[in-house]
Amino acid sequence: MRVLVTGASGLLGGAVARSLAQRGDDVVLMQRRPSGLDLPERLGDLRDPDAVRSAVRGMDGVIHLAAKVNVVGAWADYVAANVDGTHTLLDAAGGAGVGRFVHVSSPSVAHTGRSLIAAPAGPADPGSARGFYSRSKAMAEQLALAAHGPGFAVVAVRPHLVWGPGDTQLVARIIDRGRSRRLAVVGRGTALIDTTYVDNAADALVAALDAAESAGGAAYVVSNGEPRPVAEILAAICAAAGVPGPRFAVPFPVAWAAGAAVDTVWAWRGREADPPITRFLAEQLATAHWFDQRHTRQALHWSPRVSLDEGFARLASAYQR
Repeated sequence: MRVLVTGASGLLGGAVARSLAQRGDDVVLMQRRPSGLDLPERLGDLRDPDAVRSAVRGMDGVIHLAAKVNVVGAWADYVAANVDGTHTLLDAAGGAGVGRFVHVSSPSVAHTGRSLIAAPAGPADPGSARGFYSRSKAMAEQLALAAHGPGFAVVAVRPHLVWGPGDTQLVARIIDRGRSRRLAVVGRGTALIDTTYVDNAADALVAALDAAESAGGAAYVVSNGEPRPVAEILAAICAAAGVPGPRFAVPFPVAWAAGAAVDTVWAWRGREADPPITRFLAEQLATAHWFDQRHTRQALHWSPRVSLDEGFARLASAYQR
């Protein structure tokens, strides 16, 4: 197939683009800055209809990963990147006769702050989603699935906590806090969480592209399917890099109150730097969130090939190099 991949400058987007190219697909990338991959690129903004129409012309499929991913920033910026950009791409792809569209979403679009235990992929709910990122991604997923129809198969895939060598979003932040002895667990650190090794997430997105005609019109959560206590996950990532693991615990009410204060200060000052804690982060660290993977694996004809333990070993090898 000829496939357009947006957001290939990120960890997961780059892995998806390489996977498609390695199996023989013709891959074109679209993002605002060069990806560093040895693949054809179209630099542009997804909110530019002319640039997007040019990029999707002649494509058989689209895998859309580009998004504003953060816990701080103005609501208008999240809407512009995650909602308006997705809307423009969907319109252009549908108008160009693209047959398959994989929209990369997030399990947070259906997370209301309560524990998720063996949960299915519930419907995206912008009204209850926690934080600007989750709310905007919920709106974008609704747009994507509403566009599904004859001749234009749309699948929403929600990879959960993707990590691996080279990750600057999750792994690097955990290791930085571990190195500076500022890494803590919220509560007892016993909440079970799912994570996804990057190669498994990339395989799932490619599988979703292949299965779009039969699996279209629905959302699927993707994870390794190996829930572990959050303290264990944090400790394993730190051990891979040779830095201290969590050094202390913070009661959830204290962490949530601190997050509420930080959210207010960051919004008031318009700060873009990573905050030490937010309400969303406190909830993520203190509540269980793991997912029933049976329907996802059956619908996408996919299963993870890298276990968590193998992933941690690969991460350790990367840091040793």
